[in-house]
Amino acid sequence: MKILVTGGKGMLGRTLQRRLAPQHELFVADLPETDILQPASLDAAFGAFRPDAAIHCAAMTKVDDCESNEELAFRLNGMGSANVARACRDHGARLIAISTDYVFDGHRVEGDYAETDFPRPQTVYGKSKLAGERSALDILPEATILRIAWLYGAGGPSFVHTMAKLGAQEGAPLKVVDDQRGNPTSTDAVAGAIAFLLDHPEITGVVHGTCEGVCTWYDLTVELFRLLGLKRPVTPCTTAEFPRPAPRPANSALAKTVLAAHGYAMPRWQDALAAFVAAEFTV
Repeated sequence: MKILVTGGKGMLGRTLQRRLAPQHELFVADLPETDILQPASLDAAFGAFRPDAAIHCAAMTKVDDCESNEELAFRLNGMGSANVARACRDHGARLIAISTDYVFDGHRVEGDYAETDFPRPQTVYGKSKLAGERSALDILPEATILRIAWLYGAGGPSFVHTMAKLGAQEGAPLKVVDDQRGNPTSTDAVAGAIAFLLDHPEITGVVHGTCEGVCTWYDLTVELFRLLGLKRPVTPCTTAEFPRPAPRPANSALAKTVLAAHGYAMPRWQDALAAFVAAEFTV
C-alpha cells in the first residue's frame, strides 16, 4: 500500500515510518516541502505520490500555546485537517486522522469516554481538534478519526522523557500530579492500531486508540522510575498546585469499544511502557 503521512517528522510520524515501511511504501509529507495549510501543496504531494491512504498526524499539539495562539490552532488543527480530507477525497485516498482525548471535558466521575460520548472540549486545543474531526468527516464521511492520549515515543519529546531526565538528577522529591487519570500510550501501540485499521477499511468514523488501563501522572512516574531503577523520591500533588494556561482534564480515559468489537486489543499501559523503556533507555 502507498501511504502518505502528514507530520511525518514528528514523534508519531517517525514511529510510523519505522513500523510501516517494511510492508508499505511511505511518503513523508511535512514542512517545508508539504504544507497542510496550502491546498496546492497538498494537491502536488498527492498527485505525485498517488497514495492509497493518508495518515494525518500534523497538528498544533502544545495545548498551552494553543490558548495564546487560537487563530493558528484553528488554522492548523481545523482548516489543515479539512485540507487533508479534501485532498484524500479528490485523489481517492483513505484517511486516518489523529485526534485527542481533549475533545472531552474531562469531568466524568466514573468510567471511560466511549466513541459515542458527546464531545465538550474545554480548551482551544480540544476545540480546534474537534473542528478538524468534524470537517474531515463532513468532507469525507468514510474517514477514520483515531483519538489518542498521553502519548510518548522514541526520541520524544514527552512527559516520560522529561521525568526520566529529572529522575536521574539528584534533588528534592519530585511533585507529580495525582488527580488526573488517563491512558499512557506509546507511539508503537498507536502504530499497531493504525496497521490494523489499514487492514480493515470497513472501520470508519471515530475510534479510540489508547493503551488499556488507567493511571495518574504520579502512577506513571512511579512505574517509570521502577523500570529505570531510579531512586529519586516522588510525591503526589494536585492539579491546583501546578496551574497552566490550558485546563487539564481530570478524566481523559478512553474506552476502546470500536477496536474491541473488531477483535483488536490495545496493550496494557504497563506493558507498553516496559517495552518502550527497554528500547529507549539504558537501564
